[in-house]
Amino acid sequence: MDVLPDADVEAVEAVDGVFLTQGAAGDETSIQRFVIDPGAEVPEHDHPHEQVGVITEGTITFVVDGEDRVVEAGDTYVIPGSEPHAARNDGDEEVVGYDIFSPPRANPDWQE
Repeated sequence: MDVLPDADVEAVEAVDGVFLTQGAAGDETSIQRFVIDPGAEVPEHDHPHEQVGVITEGTITFVVDGEDRVVEAGDTYVIPGSEPHAARNDGDEEVVGYDIFSPPRANPDWQE
């Protein structure tokens, strides 16, 4: 079993107000933590990885096919691989959550 202590990993500001922390990665999945400041947006993007996540704090709005999908703390979601999506924090508090990617998305280029 491999353990990656949170203290050993530094958050990267992928875009203004969006902080991503790469967590453990195995042969078939990887996990990342994200924190999104109020008013911050993740621009539309896609990747071949299936993305399954959970929001632990706050409320986030995903935009998929031009449709807003609100996801609140405690909610889980799945975004199929290669599906274009964006996200934004319309609230007054930061959004915190975790995404699991399959296949692993270890050491991604955050500027893609």
